[in-house]
Amino acid sequence: METKWSNEVDFALTLCDKEGKITHMNNVSKETFMKYGGEELNGQSLFDCHPEPAATLLARMLTSQEKNVYTIEKNGKKKLIYQCPWYENGIYMGFAELSFVLPTDMPHYIRK
Repeated sequence: METKWSNEVDFALTLCDKEGKITHMNNVSKETFMKYGGEELNGQSLFDCHPEPAATLLARMLTSQEKNVYTIEKNGKKKLIYQCPWYENGIYMGFAELSFVLPTDMPHYIRK
């Protein structure tokens, strides 16, 4: 998949197909997962890198096309993980994961 724009953003973008095979990793994603193989993960199954209970959740998400959104803290940085189905011309193609660091001083606004 050609997504050149994604290599110049400051968040990790990882795409997989309907079976969970990684089809695209932007530069930040490759860097984020460097200790697991980085770019070499392209073409690999996400099931090979996710133990239980994450593998069961992944299988359910791929089948039901339900999104999964959560935050984590790792190495003193809080991140938002946003996993959602992606489509091409209305046809379900797999899942996209966006992962980015949340600033510690991020403002929160309530709009009316």
